[in-house]
Parts: sequence; C-alpha cells; structure tokens
Amino acid sequence: MTDESHFADRDALDEKIDESRVFAPKFDDTGLIPVVVTDADNGQLLMVAYMNREALKKTIDTGEGWYWSRSRQEFWRKGATSGHTQKVVEIRTDCDQDVIQLIVEQTGAACHTNRRSCFYRIVKKGDGFRLEFAGD
Repeated sequence: MTDESHFADRDALDEKIDESRVFAPKFDDTGLIPVVVTDADNGQLLMVAYMNREALKKTIDTGEGWYWSRSRQEFWRKGATSGHTQKVVEIRTDCDQDVIQLIVEQTGAACHTNRRSCFYRIVKKGDGFRLEFAGD
C-alpha cells in the first residue's frame, strides 16, 4: 500500500485474502472494524474499541490510537483528556482482515476506570457466576 489514505478495495482481491499482502480491511455494515489493543512490553490485552476508515487513517498517519465512539458518534484519541496515551508500535490485521490489532506503548491507564487494562474482572463459578477484580 503506497497511499495510506486509501485502503485496497476488497472486491478486487481474489478469495484468498488470507494469503494476500494487500491491506484491505473489512469494515462491517455500519462502517466499523473492531480493534484489539495490546501492550508492546508484555502482550497484555488492554482494551477493545472500534475504528471507522477515518480513525484507522488517523492512527496510521499519527502513530497514536484513534477510535470511533459508537455511543457519542464521534472520533476520540486515546489520552486526549486523560493524558493516558497510546503510541502505536505495530498495526496488525487478522487472516480475513476484519479485526485490527494495535500493539502500543501505553502511558498510564488504558481503561476509563483508571486501570491499566479494561479486562480487570475475572468470572468465577460457584453458586452461579460472580466477578472478582484482578490485581492492577
């Protein structure tokens, strides 16, 4: 991909997308693609969010995590208000290019609860199910 402002047209690719070297992200019917964010230092899962084409372009262009808020219907840059920023080290996509992985250097918390990871609750089975909080 030479022009970062344009992603390849998926219709132009053969059925073997999983072997293609062309970046052709598959956005859903609402124009979004899920994003899994992991820590570059230890691989910890930090958060899951969504991007549209423009957020993905902004992330590629700036090297910072940009996302699309489904509830607010607006862009947001991780750390814009909290100072808890994400420097993108690597961008990956899965075999059929319908999920993005950002590998980031996370400064501060990734979660809006001020925890390092959004995945801080552990599901435990007993008499039904309950949640325990993992150590931060």
